[in-house]
Amino acid sequence: MEIAVWRSIYRFVLRRPRVPAGAIGFTYHQPVLPLLIGFLVASAIELVAVDLLVKQWPLVRIPLLVVGIWGLLWMLGLLLGYLTRPHAVGPEGIRVREGAEIDIAVPWEAVQSVARVEQVSEVSRPAKMADTADGRVLSLWMQQATNFEVVLARPLRVRLPQGVETVDVLRFHADEVKGFMSAVRQHI
Repeated sequence: MEIAVWRSIYRFVLRRPRVPAGAIGFTYHQPVLPLLIGFLVASAIELVAVDLLVKQWPLVRIPLLVVGIWGLLWMLGLLLGYLTRPHAVGPEGIRVREGAEIDIAVPWEAVQSVARVEQVSEVSRPAKMADTADGRVLSLWMQQATNFEVVLARPLRVRLPQGVETVDVLRFHADEVKGFMSAVRQHI
C-alpha cells in the first residue's frame, strides 16, 4: 500500500493515469472526494497547529514535522490513487478498480452481462464479499452504494488486499453512467 501511494503521486505529477492502451477511463471518486479533501485540509491544519505548539522544543518538533508531512503526503497519495486509477473499458475487457488497492481485470469472454443496478447498503460498513443466490458477490462500495453490476459467465479469481477470492458477480460505482454503458456496448 505504501508503494502504491507514492506511485499515485508520481502518476499524478507526470499526468499518467493508469488506463490500458485503447481503453477509456471512468472515474468513481465523486462520492468520497469531499471526505478525502476534508481529511487533507484537517491534516494540514493539524500539522501547522502542532508545529506552533512545539516550536520551542526542536527534539520534539522535528520528528512531529516529519511524521505530519509523511501523513499529509500519504493522504494525498490515497486521494490521487482514486484519480490516477480509474475504471477502464477497452478491447480486452473491463478493469474495475478501487484506488491503489484493487485492480481487477475482467476479460470480455468472462462477462455474461453488464447492467446499471443501484445497490445501497443500510449497514455503515458493508462487507466487500457476500454469498448470495447469485453466487459470490464482490461489492466495491462508494459511500455505501454501487451503481453497476457485472455478472460473470464463469467464476473469476481476483486478488484483494485480504487474499485471492473467487467471484461470480462484481458490483461497483462509476461516476459517468451513460458513458460507461456506451463504452461497454461498443465491445459486447
